[in-house]
Amino acid sequence: MIDPKDLEHCREAIRHGSLSFHAASKLLPASVRDPALALYAFCRLADDEVDEGDYQTGAVLRLQERLELAYAGKPRNAPEDRAFAAIVAEFDMPRALPEALLEGLAWDADERRYDTLSGVRDYSARVASAVGAMMCVLMLVRDADALARACDLGVAMQLTNIARDVGEDARMGRIYLPLDWLTDAGIDPLNFTRDPVPDDAVRKMVKRLLAEAKRLYLRSEAGINVLPMGARTGIWAARLIYDGIGGEVRKQGYDTISMRAHTGKAQKIGWLMQAGLRSAGSVMMPRSPVIYAKPLQEVQFLVDAAARRVPDAARSHAVLDILADLKARDIARVGTPASDS
Repeated sequence: MIDPKDLEHCREAIRHGSLSFHAASKLLPASVRDPALALYAFCRLADDEVDEGDYQTGAVLRLQERLELAYAGKPRNAPEDRAFAAIVAEFDMPRALPEALLEGLAWDADERRYDTLSGVRDYSARVASAVGAMMCVLMLVRDADALARACDLGVAMQLTNIARDVGEDARMGRIYLPLDWLTDAGIDPLNFTRDPVPDDAVRKMVKRLLAEAKRLYLRSEAGINVLPMGARTGIWAARLIYDGIGGEVRKQGYDTISMRAHTGKAQKIGWLMQAGLRSAGSVMMPRSPVIYAKPLQEVQFLVDAAARRVPDAARSHAVLDILADLKARDIARVGTPASDS
């Protein structure tokens, strides 16, 4: 399926780029681990290009082209792209899922901010839950209830990331906290990006965000326990490791402006061991009724796409609209779209 040399390249990229995912992936069966590493390498490369590059719009437009080529069976001559194209062909990956990630990255390039927690969940669905839904496809899981819980886990992870990076994001001019929370606290967004301060109001927002993440981590557990047995330990590990980041934020008094939460190797080993125990224990547990909870409204389109339901045409048009808008601004800025240069 995936060329061994391309797979090794993806494995190395993840080993150096995401220690948490690399640690959790070791617990997945090879049939899931290998395509998961390739998928994550492609998504991580796309995210890094948009997040860290000097020219975000061009990175998004290039990603659009890369997706077009991969789905046409003619990937760009790069290990991540060739491996991703192999995954698309082998697993019949619904195009709406990577396009949702593309849309989320386009929102980053557009420097969007979100008025409410629902808006933050909309963003999290695209940049995180879309990857969770794609992971389910790699596990041959198309059940809508299991997919909804995987999307819960994705949103929870992204909310944790946002909570951890409040200061770092603010110093880069970015705000992912709901703007209505800032308004209620009497905080001006412009002043906050110029001089973020970890006062009581901001700490309460971080705490509130992590409380929502915790709620979704707990909901996600019912979904983990219906995944293929061999995959449960790895996904449990991801759930525990990311929630552990939130735990470190709590220990530092919800101050993520003057410091950044980190987890150590010993902690990760502990969570990996706990993941094994949780997975083994799930064999004897009855199916939790939480598995049947309705999906978050913000992730419903991902569940429908992965479950092979009719895609939302209006949402597809929304993706095209924002990409067209970015391209128009790209032309106005440099004369020629970056993707054509």
